[in-house]
Amino acid sequence: MHLADHVKPISYLKSEAAQIVKDLADSGEPLIITQNGEAKLVVQDVRSYEATQQTLALLKLLALGQKQIDQGDHVDGEDFFSELDELDRQQKIR
Repeated sequence: MHLADHVKPISYLKSEAAQIVKDLADSGEPLIITQNGEAKLVVQDVRSYEATQQTLALLKLLALGQKQIDQGDHVDGEDFFSELDELDRQQKIR
């Protein structure tokens, strides 16, 4: 499918809403809606939207982790596992 197939004028959205819903659910591809020849919005099915949101959330976590590493705000892996082992030993004593 070509990019042009994913770009439609707002009049198409108004007249073909039911078909758009079916097509988006089947393909998972977003539809770009134009008004006066200018892209104004993107329409996508809920499943694709939720997947995009989950991907963005993971990317934010990765960026936060990288920022913490860059700032030296982290614990060496061996130290971390040593701390976990110590906590485990303390739990077993109780």
